[in-house]
Amino acid sequence: MICSPGEAMKLDAIDLRILDAIQRDGRITKLALAEKAGLSPTPCWMRLRKLEKAGIVTGYHARIALRRIAPVASVMVEITLANHRQSDFERFERVISGIPEVIGCWGVGGGVDYFLKIVAPDIDAYQRLIDGLLDRELGIARYFTYIVTKTVKDELVLPVVALVQAGETQSDS
Repeated sequence: MICSPGEAMKLDAIDLRILDAIQRDGRITKLALAEKAGLSPTPCWMRLRKLEKAGIVTGYHARIALRRIAPVASVMVEITLANHRQSDFERFERVISGIPEVIGCWGVGGGVDYFLKIVAPDIDAYQRLIDGLLDRELGIARYFTYIVTKTVKDELVLPVVALVQAGETQSDS
């Protein structure tokens, strides 16, 4: 069963415990996951496979301390396109998706069109990347650069239980 975008799969408390455990430790053993979920290993593993097949668990990743192995400048960028045709957005998104230094891109409503998170070896390398985007004539009307000077919080663990409970409360109203 694969959920379509915007369609929420009904999860019970055991599913939520499984999701919470695997996002905190993607290398958790079958036995440890079963203990955290309150199940025996085989039913727990079957539930995890069901969550994967439904597209709720989309992958397992290692978190790298990049600053320990290479110099890095983190930059947030606001981008506004000159034109707002669907083809303009699609072209921009296609190009951005192919740039490894762009590690996040969000289309937003409001005064700008996109927020990007970029990592580069230094500010000069970042500027070369932006200059390259401008040279490609993607229709960028303006961009604003924000250099990250301190990371206060960079959490990958999603508040799954709180969000599901809030959604259930709203649907009961």
